[in-house]
This record gives sequence, C-alpha cells and structure tokens, in this order.
Amino acid sequence: MADCIRVPLLLLLMCILSAVHRTRGDNSVIARLTGNADNLQNPAGGPGPAAVIPLAAERNLGAGASLPRRRSAGWKLAEEAVCREDLTRLCPKHSWNNNLAVLECLQDKKEETEIAAECNHLLWNYKLNLTTDPKFESVAVEVCKTTISDIKECAAEELGKGFLVSCLVDHRSNISDYQCNQYITKMTSIVFSDYRLICGFMDKCREDINSLRCGSISTGEKDVHSQGEVIACLEKGLVREVEEQPGAHAIKDDCKKAIMRVAELSSDDFHLDRYLYFACREDRERFCENTLAGEGRVYKCLFNHKFEEAMTERCQEALTTRQKLIAQDYKVSYSLAKACKSDLRKYHCSVDTNMPRAREARLSYLLLCLESVVHRGRVVGGECQGEMMDYRRMLMEDFSLSPEIVLHCRSEIEGHCSGLHRKGRTLHCLMRVGRGDMGAIDPNCQRALQTLIQEADPGADYRIDRALNEACESVIQTACKHIRNGDPMILSCLMEHLYTEKMVEDCEHRLLELQYFIARDWKLDPILYKKCQGDAARLCHTHGWNETSEMMPPGAIFSCLYRHAYRSVEQGRRLPGGPSEAENQGFILSRDCKVEVQRILHQRALDVKLDPELQRRCLTDLGKWCSEKTEAGQELECLQDHLEDLVSDCRVVVGNLTELESEDIQIEALLMRACEPVIQSHCHEVADNQIDTGDLMECLVQNKHQKEMNEKCAVGVTHFQLIQIKDFRFSYKFKTACKEDVLKLCPNIKKKVDVVMCLSITVRNDTLQEAKEQRVSVKCRKQLRVEEVEMSEDIRLEPELYDSCKQDITRLCQNVAYGNAQVIECLKENKRQLTSRCHQRIFKLQEVEMVDPELDYQLMRVCKHMIRRFCTESEGKNVLQCLKQNKNSELMDPKCKQMITKRQITQNTDYRLNPVLRKACKADIPKFCQPILNKATADSELEGQVISCLKLKYADQRLSSDCEDQIRVILQESALDYRLDLQLQIHCTQEISSLCPEEAAAQEQTGQVEECLKVNLLKIKQDACKKEVLNMLKESKADIFVDPVLHTACALDIKHHCAAIPPGRGRQMSCLMEALQDKRIRLQPECKKRLQDRIEMWSYAAKVAPAEGFSDLAMQVMTSPSKNYILTVIGAGVALLFLMGLLCGRFTKRVTQELKDR
Repeated sequence: MADCIRVPLLLLLMCILSAVHRTRGDNSVIARLTGNADNLQNPAGGPGPAAVIPLAAERNLGAGASLPRRRSAGWKLAEEAVCREDLTRLCPKHSWNNNLAVLECLQDKKEETEIAAECNHLLWNYKLNLTTDPKFESVAVEVCKTTISDIKECAAEELGKGFLVSCLVDHRSNISDYQCNQYITKMTSIVFSDYRLICGFMDKCREDINSLRCGSISTGEKDVHSQGEVIACLEKGLVREVEEQPGAHAIKDDCKKAIMRVAELSSDDFHLDRYLYFACREDRERFCENTLAGEGRVYKCLFNHKFEEAMTERCQEALTTRQKLIAQDYKVSYSLAKACKSDLRKYHCSVDTNMPRAREARLSYLLLCLESVVHRGRVVGGECQGEMMDYRRMLMEDFSLSPEIVLHCRSEIEGHCSGLHRKGRTLHCLMRVGRGDMGAIDPNCQRALQTLIQEADPGADYRIDRALNEACESVIQTACKHIRNGDPMILSCLMEHLYTEKMVEDCEHRLLELQYFIARDWKLDPILYKKCQGDAARLCHTHGWNETSEMMPPGAIFSCLYRHAYRSVEQGRRLPGGPSEAENQGFILSRDCKVEVQRILHQRALDVKLDPELQRRCLTDLGKWCSEKTEAGQELECLQDHLEDLVSDCRVVVGNLTELESEDIQIEALLMRACEPVIQSHCHEVADNQIDTGDLMECLVQNKHQKEMNEKCAVGVTHFQLIQIKDFRFSYKFKTACKEDVLKLCPNIKKKVDVVMCLSITVRNDTLQEAKEQRVSVKCRKQLRVEEVEMSEDIRLEPELYDSCKQDITRLCQNVAYGNAQVIECLKENKRQLTSRCHQRIFKLQEVEMVDPELDYQLMRVCKHMIRRFCTESEGKNVLQCLKQNKNSELMDPKCKQMITKRQITQNTDYRLNPVLRKACKADIPKFCQPILNKATADSELEGQVISCLKLKYADQRLSSDCEDQIRVILQESALDYRLDLQLQIHCTQEISSLCPEEAAAQEQTGQVEECLKVNLLKIKQDACKKEVLNMLKESKADIFVDPVLHTACALDIKHHCAAIPPGRGRQMSCLMEALQDKRIRLQPECKKRLQDRIEMWSYAAKVAPAEGFSDLAMQVMTSPSKNYILTVIGAGVALLFLMGLLCGRFTKRVTQELKDR
C-alpha cells in the first residue's frame, strides 16, 4: 500500500478528469486534455482492463469484443456501437467529439435500466485506462505551474508518483488560479463512480464489502461499480456501527479511514457522492435549481430542505447518512472545514491532550471548542460562525445525527416519541420525557440529551431550535418584537411572558422543555456566562466552557452563584467594611453578575423543574405531597406548606429558596404579575429598585387591602406570610435586623412567631420595669413592631391562636374572611360562646392589644384617618386613649367611633384590659376589691366586677386621686352608653328589652337607657338589676357628670350658680340641691324637675338599700344633698349631750365629795 499514500492514484485520476470543463474560455487546456484522452491506447501488454484487474478477461465476451484492440489517434467513444444508442438518447451532439464530455454525460445520466451493460463495461475500462496513463501528471504541472510554486508542500513532491496531484487536492482551498482551481475541483466526478478506481480502497475494504454484502469485487458477478452503491453501503454500515445498532458489523479501522476520506473528498461537489447525486437528482432540481455546484453549496441547500414534504424518501435517507458522516468528521463538510480552518488552527481546537485523537475530528468537538471561544469573548470569523449555526440547527432538527441519542434513547423514542422525526419534534419529545412529564428516563439518555443541547447551544440563538422557533413565532412577533432577531435575550423575553396572555400553549411546552436542560448547565445561558464567568471561576471553581465535571451535579454552579448573590448579608450580619470592602475581598458577586443571577431566578421560579437541585432533592416529596399540584407555581407552594414534613435534604433546599424569596420576592414571577396593579399604585418606588431587600413584600403586605389588590395577589401575599412564620429566617428584614438579638435573647428558637413572642416579652418587661437600657436593639425593636402588626392581620399568622380556635372559627365565623383581622374580630364579638382554650387565647391577645393598640389591626385600619387627624402627636401605646378622648367630636368618623366603643366595652370587662386604669389603681384594687381578685383566674375576664367595685368606692370618695380620675372617666362614658357597664348589661338584659326597647334600639349613647331604668326603678323585679340601678343612683350623687340626663338639663344652672365650684366629690350636685332649696334662686324648669325626681329616687334608694355600716352611713351623709342640715342636727345633738354631760358630771362629783367627808 506504499504506492497509495495519500491516495495518489485516486487524486491523479481526479486531477486528470477534472480538467473537463465546459467553459469555452479554457479551450487550450481542454484541447490538450481531450487530445490526451483521445489518443489514449491500450498498453502493449494487452487490453487495458486486464493490465490492472486480471479477472477482467473473464468478463462478458460481448462487452470485451466491443473494445478495439487498436485504436487510431482520433478514436471516439461516440463511435463505439455498444454505446451509440445510449449516447444518441442521453447526450447532446456537440459533446460527441469529446470523450471526457461523453463519459461525464453518460455516468451522470445513467440508471441501472438506462445504460446497456456492454456500454457500461466499456466506460469502466476506459476510466481504468485513464488512471494508468502517466501523461496527465505533466498536464497538471503545466496547468498549475504558478500554484505549485506558491504551495511549498506541493513544490517539494517528487514527480512521477502521483503525489503532486494529491498535494494539490489537499490544498485546493488555497488555490487562487482559476484554471488550476477548475482543474482540481472538477477532476473527481468520474473516479467516484466506482470504488475500484480509488487506489487502495478495494484492498482496505475488501473484507468489509463482502461481510456487509455491499457487492462483489469480482467482475464475473453483478457490475456494482456503476453508481457508488458500494461506498453508500459501507457508509451506512459505518453509521450502524457508531450507533451500536443490533447486528452492526465492526468495520476495520483502515476501511473506516478510507470511507471517511472518500466522503471528505466528495464534500466539495455533490456530483462526487454518486449515490446521493442519483438519489437527490430530482430534489436538486426541485429545491436547489439555482444553487451553483461546488464548495458544498448543493449539500447545504438540500440539508435545509430535508424535512420538506416534497423531499423524496430516498434523498432524505442519503442526506441523513451524509449528515451522520459529518457528525463523525467535520471535514466531510467542505464549507465548514474551509470556513473554520483558520479559527481551528488559531485556537488549537485540533489538539487536545484530554481527548482521544479519534474524537478531535468529530463535529461535536469542533462546535464545543469554537463555542467556548465565542463565549469567552474571542473573535471567530463570521463565515465560520454562520457554518456553525447551520450545523447546530442541523443537530437540533434531527436527533438521529447524534449517535449517543440513537443508542441510549432507543426505548424512550419507541415508547413515547415514534413518528415525530421531522423538524426537531422527536428531540423535544425526548426533552419532555427528560423533564419527567412522561415517565422515567434512562440516565444515559438524559446525559446524551444534555450533551447534545450543549453542542447545539440553542440558548445563544433560539433560531437553532426549529421546533421552538416555529411554535413561538407569534409570541416573538408580539411580545419580543423590540429585541433583535437571534439575540439571546429572546429566550429571556419568552420566559418573562410565560403563563401570560401573550403566550401560546405550544410555545410554552417547547420553551419549558428547552429551559429544563439549559437550567442544568449555567454555561448554556450566554448572557449569564458572559457576565459571570469570572465570578464562577473565582467563587465556584469552574472549568472552561467546553469542559465538564462528572462530579459536579446539574445546576451546582448556578446554585453557587445565587448563594453568593444573596449572601452580602451572611447569617443576618453584614460583612465587615460593608459591601464595597466585601467585593474587594472577593466575598460576593460583581454587580453585573448579580443582576443576571436575579434575572434567571425570577424566570426559573415559575417551574420547580427548572431548579435542578430542588427537583433532585425533593423528587420523593413532590410525589408524596404535591402530585395533584399541576398549575404553575403550585409545586413550590406545596413544598413550602409541607416544610416540616419534608426529608432533611429537601427541607434545606426549600428553606434556602424561601429565604431568597424573602430578600427578593420578585423571584415569584407569577405573584409579581398578579400584584402588578398594587405595585404600580403603591409600591412602584421599591419595585423599581434593581436589588430588592424585602421592601417590596413589606409594601404588598401593608397594602394588602387596597382596592387595587385582586384575589390572586392577596392569596399569594398571605401564603408567603404563612410560610414566613415557619422560620424567622424567611423574613429577610426581620432576620437582618434581629439576628444578633435572637442569638442573645432567644437561642434555639426557630419559628418566627415564637421568636417574635420572645422578643416582644423582653421589650415589654424592660418597658414595665423601666430598665435603664433596653436589651433588644433599636433596629430590631423597629422591625419587631412591623412583624407584630403584620401578624395581627390574619389569625393564621399566629399558629397557636389559630389552632386553639379552629373549632370556634368553623362554628361561629365560617363565612368570615381571614384577612383584615376579621376572624379575630368575629371571635372577640362571640367571646362568651368560645371554648375555654380559645377564650383564654383571645383574652391574652386582647391584653396585649390594649397595652399596645398599634397591634389592634382592626382598630388601626378602621380609625386610620382619625388617628392622623387627632392623634399624630400621641405615642403608639396612647392611640386608643387619644381616640377615646375625641370619640364624641363632630369630626369623628362613625365607623371609627363604633370601633372605639367596642374597645371600651372590652376594656370595661376586666381592669387588666385597661392598662391606664390598672396603673392608676394598682394600690386601690387590692385594697378594696381583694375578695374579687381571690376568685379570679389568670386568663379569664372578671366581667367588670373590679370596675364596679371601684365605682362604689368612688361614690364613697375613698379612692386615690389617680384612680378616682380614671373611674370618673369610666363612669362618665358608661353613663352615656349602658353597654360600657358590663354588670348592668349582664343583670338587666331582660329589663332593658322589656322596659326600654326603644331607647336601646336607638343606640344614641346619650344615657337614655340608664335614665329609662332609673325612671322604672319601681318596676324592676330582679334584685340584681335593681341593685345595679341603685348603684348608678349612688354614683350619680358623687358627681353630676355621671348623670348625663341631669347634667344636660342643669347645664345652664351649673354655669350660673355653681361655676366656681370644682367638679367631683358631689360638690356641684350639693350646689344644685342648695339652689333648689333656696327660694331666691329660680332654676330651669327641666333642671328643677330632674332634681326633684332624683331626690325621690335617692330617698327610695335609701329605703331599699340602707347603709351597711358606719362608714357607709357616714358616706351617705356626706354625699347627701341635705348634708348641711343633717350635719347641723348631728352637731346640735352632740352639743346637747356635751352640756348634759357637764351638768351630770358636776352633780356626781359633789356627791362623791360628800361621801369622802363622811
């Protein structure tokens, strides 16, 4: 085989025959070559065929007889009788005088039934004789004289051995001389018609030809040399071996090289691939009529139309075989090898010590190497990039071009994706299987798909993926028309419009199928790779673009990037020196990279399967808890809902992702879309921030009940709030502000609600004890207040309260919405009907709210504007007190007034719910009301008993001044509205409904119900109710303000006659009584009448309820309107007794002296 190094005879023959050129401008060359061909004679040793192939003599005698033993100098093929009929039928007359033109015409036109066997054999012998004639090398030397001198390698070749022409073929892309170029590019059309004319091919592939039954090398059998059938058969055998198809024959390495070399040499002109030429002759005319032959243009044109409906099946098969050969050796594509030759050399893509030499020629290796160069920002020629894009698209269109896919995905294709071969549909079907949408997939198939996606790199240009391009064309034209065609941002734009009105279903499926694989290799997003490759190398120890690590799980690099993107605050503590110093120390991502990481996170949060780490670690839990959650975004919500039930690995991943969402809620793309109206109206300032720090979610929570808030947004925001209570780390702002305080004051507590409770108790205790320094930091206290307010909005945000009251909610508040604290308000209103456990929780909640009214969500919401109007200068803890003071203002909103009344009623049920009273009367309560306290429990109301006790002591004027002031306020308020006197309401319910129905229905809060009960005192039958009314009368004697009806009737008289007398301790009441008795003073008729009624009532009260003791009697005297008269009578009596004592004393003293004298 030494004579066949670099296929010299093949190339020599190709050089000779390619000199056939129909352009009339090359007459001298054609004439010379034609002359040589026409003067060709058989060697002296015998007939031409026998000189090369001894078995040729055994050929059909008819065919042999037709060959003349001696030919004249002007011998013509057209003159041979065996070919005259075929020549007349197939070839134009002007070509008959040129043997090479006749030869080309007949072999390009012939089919098995078109050319007579004798003529066919004559043509083959003639071509074989051409290969043995040494005269034609001299023609090559003459035609390519200047080219040979320019190409040093060819100039050094020894003449006479055929190496010169071989060298010219190898360097044909560098030949600039027109005649030489035509000479080289056209010389191969004849030799490729028969594998036996190729030097060495027969010897190298003899055994494989017989084993594969591709034909016979014996001329005694079927003449198989006519149309390249043998080479086509071997090529198919090679493809079957690569794909490891069942029954595939292992072709010898030498034969493989010969097959690939033939394919490479035929890459320039499709005429040279004889099988493909004849298979696609009609398709070429149909699709590529105007495409010039040469430089692989016809191949490319046919490849582009491969899946057209009009493409014949035979041509499609031949094209697929050639594409598979290109996949094995990129040099089989003339245009690709030519366009990328300099770039391959420049970037050393032909030498890789990590790769076996046999794989360096594979198309996949070339694509990965040059794509890596492009992604690193290096310059690759435009023609080369164009060729790369064509072949990347080719790989995406036809899965069968990837032998790994064919080998490892065979069962998946047969089971799920058969019959979808065209336009990349099978590949997308396999992607869908890979996503897990259609059952399990073999790991080898999964890896093969991932490798193919990396080779094709559709993330760089969506047009590479034809199935995606066609499915999403309408979406791109409407939603992404502002982006340049082919820009990588098109895919990003499509992801941003996922699940929107502009998205169509088919595009949605194709997009998610592709994104599933892009998400598993961060390098497949070119924008992300460009911005983050430095950060990834520095922080995540990545390799080059086309290098992969089997030890690195899918998505690990991106997970590393987003952990660093959101770790400028590590464990809630800022890095020393702030972000700028942290960047200098290499702790965090660059700003550009962080923006891209956030973009990717926002897009991939739409589907759990786009987060490889989440899907891998939570596969079991997804099936166990979330199998029925099929809508967008539901799977992650389901995992968050079952956070405590997840396996540890899954719980960690879901927890980390939830923690990220708390810092940047825009990751929740679906929630952001649902909340767009609210964001635009109320939160646009924080939403416009490129880097979110939890402000947007806080804004949404604060505006959850605005009119722009729709149901989807409200549900999403509430869900996120419910998730946050599971772990305080899920609330970014709270975690950041309070991390150190939690570690110091509340260690080992994880649930947010428990942490908030722990810190709140600490703050309250420090406040009550008036500690010099608060243990909870200022920034934490500020954020703690935000968290407490948010938790008060929905009972579900306080799990212990919610769990305790679930049954009561179902029974009493079934149709009440959770938001706006409506369920909590419902439970408060039905407090008497609650179960013991729920009642205790509600009481504790009310106790906290009364101490800090800002935590009373309903009060703060309903009275929001009134607080701004009346209480802007009041501290948060004094808001309710301020509202109560302004309750009867004409400017007070009725709804707010009603809410204030509710809170007053609540406060009057138990002194512990009135912190101001509790503080003012802390000494009086145990002093006067200890028996009531002894019967009380820690978490149930005293039903107003302590306050009633204090009221009576107020009437007796025995309270301290601070306590007296607070009780006076309560008495004044309850005198106007009987509902504020809980004991009265409890004991007089029936009397009110029977005796005072109209007054009670009016709810005017003017004291009419109390007045009605006083007037009907004699009609009251129940002792308990009568006692309460008598207590009211007793209390009114102590202060006229406690009797609003009397005070209103006598307001002018008080102003005229008692203005100088301070209120309280019955002083103004005594003044009016004295005025009533003074005949010189004329009171207002209404006042006079009311005073007379009161005197009668008091007299009746004195009879019904006499004094219980000396102190009670003394108090009645002191508070009596006839106090002066009574005191005068008592004083006169005492004086009389004193005088009598003096007299009696002197008498007894005299008697005693007389007795002594005796």
